[in-house]
Amino acid sequence: MAAGRVDLSVDLAGLRLVNPVLVASGTFGYGTEYADLVDVSKLGGIITKGITLQPREGNPPPRICETPAGMLNAIGLQNPGVEVFICDKLPALREFGIPVIVNIAGETADDYVALAARLSECEAIAALELNLSCPNVKQGGMHFGIDCALTRTVVGAVREATRLPLITKLSPNVTDIAALARAARDGGTDALSLINTLLGMNVDIRRRQPTLANVTGGLSGPAIRPVAVRMVWDVADAVDLPIVGMGGIMSAADALQFIMAGATAVAVGTANFVDPGVTGRIIKDLAVFCEEHGVARIADLIGAAHSEESR
Repeated sequence: MAAGRVDLSVDLAGLRLVNPVLVASGTFGYGTEYADLVDVSKLGGIITKGITLQPREGNPPPRICETPAGMLNAIGLQNPGVEVFICDKLPALREFGIPVIVNIAGETADDYVALAARLSECEAIAALELNLSCPNVKQGGMHFGIDCALTRTVVGAVREATRLPLITKLSPNVTDIAALARAARDGGTDALSLINTLLGMNVDIRRRQPTLANVTGGLSGPAIRPVAVRMVWDVADAVDLPIVGMGGIMSAADALQFIMAGATAVAVGTANFVDPGVTGRIIKDLAVFCEEHGVARIADLIGAAHSEESR
């Protein structure tokens, strides 16, 4: 089987992706920042940096810290606000010719509803990613995503406000992520994405102070991959919804772990900072893997590790 004949396309909540490789929110800007380094049009889709109703400056620096096999960030959802995004960022995103998934965040349920309604007016947007899991803001974000009742309520309110496919991003900072997945399903989400970053911190021993001005930040990178794969596995067992898996993906082999654990698509995050060309290599290597193993459609590998024959 020739690699060029392998079908890498997948269906994500009604979105046809030419391949399952997305870029994670907050790690790829609005696409144009990487356009001189990456052929963005070859991606399965792009998930934008988080958008809020009003502009946000984010947290004070320092707000990024390298850690063994990963990094901590406490950016705090810095963004220009929804109206500037629509006017200044969305036209360029549209030119890439791939599905644009907009990550939205708010301090109240009404914020999410207003964002969803406003963005639903924009034809260039393919789907919304509902950020109920950011650990780096004082209000909203993860506070909605660690309580099943609040998750169900916010998802349900946003579901009523938009015709767009809705992908709810789950926090790993919970005891039972499957329970949150069921709450999001009951609220009407079309898909799930997981995981967001794990809450962590680092101490500068010379200053005898936390390294980050925010004290804590979100841990990402290869250090969290085993946790992320396990959570995708648990959620795939718990709900019958498509999943975008993420957390420390650096190679096609990493991406395949998520896919075989139950993810329909994957999102590459921290690896973009290490090697901006990593997504292109992952897409190519996914096709090579399928060719070498006689797999005609990568969709046939979704959840493959759950089958009795694989155990």
